[in-house]
Amino acid sequence: MTPRVGPRLRDLTSADAGRILDITRATGVFREEELAIADEVFHDAVAPTGPSGGSADPSRGPHEGRPYYALGAEVDGELVGWICWGKTPCTEGTWDLYWLAVDPAAYRGGIASALVTEMERRLAGVARLISVDTSGRPDYGPTRAFYLSRGYRDVARVPDFYAPGDDQVIFTKVL
Repeated sequence: MTPRVGPRLRDLTSADAGRILDITRATGVFREEELAIADEVFHDAVAPTGPSGGSADPSRGPHEGRPYYALGAEVDGELVGWICWGKTPCTEGTWDLYWLAVDPAAYRGGIASALVTEMERRLAGVARLISVDTSGRPDYGPTRAFYLSRGYRDVARVPDFYAPGDDQVIFTKVL
């Protein structure tokens, strides 16, 4: 039996834009307007901000004023997941996990866990709290269970936030 190898994590670049949109769309849970926002946030995360450009690691020194950070996961050379996070404006040490999407063909492969673990590692010593907003729709049940399994707490629910019958569910984790 061959030992299982986890995904290779890497910073994303603008060249990944099409695949990021494909992955996000393939989840089947996001509306077209949400996909447009994911694309916009992704491009903001990978826009060059200085001599090094790319998606800076907030744990590696001074923050570059970047609004978002993005990280991808590859398996066998194929990008199969991504995560995007950023500092929450007007807070002290609170960061938002804005996007997490994994290609359905790679579900149950530890991709989402690897991405969240690396985001948390990069935020150690920088963030005191991570907040995640997600949907209360039934098709988001596995998403909510995932966050609970990763130590996030379900702290609030805003009824009918996204649409009638689609609550906003807020999870947080203290680092």
